[in-house]
Amino acid sequence: MENTIFELQYALDTFYFLICGALVMWMAAGFAMLEAGLVRSKNTTEILLKNISLYAVACTMYMICGYSIMYGGGDFTLFLQGIVADGVAGAEEPATYAPSADFFFQVVFVATAMSIVSGAVAERMKLWAFLTFAIVMTGFIYPMEGSWTWGGEAVFGMYTLGDLGFSDFAGSGIVHMAGAAAALAGVLLLGARKGKYGADGSVRPIPGANLPMATLGTFVLWLGWFGFNGGSVLATASVESANAVAVVFMNTNAAAAGGLIAALIVARMMFGKADLTMALNGALAGLVAITAEPSTPSPLQATLFGVIGGVLVVFAIVTLDKLKIDDPVGAISVHGVVGLLGLLLVPVTNDGSSFSGQIIGALTIFIWVFVVSLIVWGILKAVMGIRVSEQEEYEGVDMAECGMEAYPEFVGASGSG
Repeated sequence: MENTIFELQYALDTFYFLICGALVMWMAAGFAMLEAGLVRSKNTTEILLKNISLYAVACTMYMICGYSIMYGGGDFTLFLQGIVADGVAGAEEPATYAPSADFFFQVVFVATAMSIVSGAVAERMKLWAFLTFAIVMTGFIYPMEGSWTWGGEAVFGMYTLGDLGFSDFAGSGIVHMAGAAAALAGVLLLGARKGKYGADGSVRPIPGANLPMATLGTFVLWLGWFGFNGGSVLATASVESANAVAVVFMNTNAAAAGGLIAALIVARMMFGKADLTMALNGALAGLVAITAEPSTPSPLQATLFGVIGGVLVVFAIVTLDKLKIDDPVGAISVHGVVGLLGLLLVPVTNDGSSFSGQIIGALTIFIWVFVVSLIVWGILKAVMGIRVSEQEEYEGVDMAECGMEAYPEFVGASGSG
């Protein structure tokens, strides 16, 4: 009887893991649609190709070495295995779900981190330079910081973040802030799009070509986030875990709603109009803010955390523009600035964490990812170049990088955008 119950629990938890992983995988479509909607029509094909290609690169690199680095404790006998037969790599006891399900769930998180980079460098980065960086990011940079956080390894043998009181339930810092740190390093070396900033320091808006697509992409991300946060409970086949999953789903949704409402109101007060793009980023900011700890807040607290994220993201986007850091989709603000906020909010409701631990963990993640990414981007810039030519940028990277347009019936290459 006991064995039968275990087998049923094993099957249910494995199935739940896989479904949540599939939801997170669907977030790749959300990022693709959001980013494609927020860039000009002449750059749509390339942004779509980047998003689907980076997903394939992430899956392959994490299988080859990323999973072993992150959960194998540096044991490269796991190289080319990715998973082990009797449980999760590095685990002391066999898991209560299929190890391959754990690998699948983890690999879609890696792709999410890399997707964040895509939007920030849009409209002026070379496709092959981006994909080369994706190899390093998903195969080494992300798995290393993941080994120090979710993997439980000491940071260069010096200190263990968990022992310091660091906690990140589903990845506000480990996934989102890490992706934003890599994006920031790339944007600083890449420079702004031509015409984005005037000689007098003014900021010139460059509207996206397809706001219905951007809105649909946000809805897809909102849906996928239930798998992102809900799957991080790691189980659902008991009363306790089922209740935990329900709380996480409820709080995830509440935070997104609070973030959107707050961003919409703040944008109306600042700009005099209801700004759709700010509202979309407000929803995403609420989701990022609650990701670090969606299991312990009350629904009202989750909503308030989302509100704080929604307010913060509007000011962050405006501030980055004033600093002439050109981020076409607001990814650095949403995932970086609000990702840090999410980490700092954890101790408010989770007694097992500390503010000092959260700060040290955030600094560890950011410094590692930003510095190594800056080095990799710098090498790519010197060896192969990371930015398309001014003429190619004017004509659109669709034709320069892909040789085709997303909307050939409606616009021509030289006149689009």
